[in-house]
Amino acid sequence: MAHLKEIENRLLTISSCVKEVDVKELEGKVIASIYPDFEALKKRQIINIEEELKWYAVELYNLDPIEGIRLDGYEIVQEAKAEAVENEPDDEVYRELKRYLSSVSIHPVFPSSHLELDLGLDSLEYVMLFMFVEKSYGLHLDEKQFSTLMIMEDLYRWVKEHRKKTDVVAVKWSDILQEKGKEKLIYSPWVMMAWKIVLWPFFKLYFRLKVTGRENLPDAPFIIAPTHYSMLDGFVVLATLPSSVLKKSFFLAYEGEFGTQRLGPVAKHSQMLLIDIDKNLKASLQRTALPLIESQNLVIFPENARSRDGKLLPFKRYYAILAKELNVPIVPVVLDGTFEAMRAGIRFPRPAKVRVKYLSPVYPDGLTYEAINDQVKSAIEKSMRTTPLR
Repeated sequence: MAHLKEIENRLLTISSCVKEVDVKELEGKVIASIYPDFEALKKRQIINIEEELKWYAVELYNLDPIEGIRLDGYEIVQEAKAEAVENEPDDEVYRELKRYLSSVSIHPVFPSSHLELDLGLDSLEYVMLFMFVEKSYGLHLDEKQFSTLMIMEDLYRWVKEHRKKTDVVAVKWSDILQEKGKEKLIYSPWVMMAWKIVLWPFFKLYFRLKVTGRENLPDAPFIIAPTHYSMLDGFVVLATLPSSVLKKSFFLAYEGEFGTQRLGPVAKHSQMLLIDIDKNLKASLQRTALPLIESQNLVIFPENARSRDGKLLPFKRYYAILAKELNVPIVPVVLDGTFEAMRAGIRFPRPAKVRVKYLSPVYPDGLTYEAINDQVKSAIEKSMRTTPLR
């Protein structure tokens, strides 16, 4: 296929975190093999490498593909490792770290293992690892330091050299969520009502907005879990919530989009909770628990990102952890039409028909994190499959 070399050059131009890239056509699909620039990633203190390369390389390219040739898939490739059996340190600190990592990863742990790319750890496991290191070895580990220690052997040597104690303890999500911090919620119920007064009639006329299922909303606190296709989604949910619910609802949003100099003050006084998955992650996760702890509601998108093709993305499990640990129900929400109205890359919304359906709550009693996640996703998929909102 022509243009493959152009695609490679475009990807290298788009992202400074791509060191090399090889684009090939395999069985009719265009696939990119991406070699990360680990030094650039360390310099930018990025610890969620796959998320960075997916959204800020592959998906940015797909928003404006060369000659309409989109990438159908990608793989992240590391430098080839020696096939010889690795010699593991004969040391109790190494064994305890390996034992802990083996408990959270299905992959074998070696000194050369990359904690994300080889062991599959994500943001949530990072927070638990930070807590484990802090409780067991008396060390504060944050994203900045961790970005230089993402190889097992590097982490082990840093812990061994700097540890202040060795007293291995188990860590639990309840310890993290209930830990008291300095942050306080900023309540702005009348600002939220002002947003609703402005947005509701506009959406009603421009999108012919229709809402069903609001009778399914339980008493606070609870989690509202919508599908995510567009920058409009949070505003659509805001406009469609009953006033009594909206005043008590906080919205999770990403600092990169809403924490700018222009939007930051608006977000601060619009009951938004801003998070960044590459910095202050523990504090960000604790911040999202605050509304539920204070008997308010939380709007959180389980997919953690906007779909680029109108199909559901994999559901992340943090909202399920919140529900389980804080014993609050989850209301799945199906949004239909927001993708057509304002998909990624469109600057101004188009007049598409938008429908919102609030489904029956999922209660966490007796369920695991995975079972909660499965039930929420299944309810959404069933609703989309059996009762089209259009």
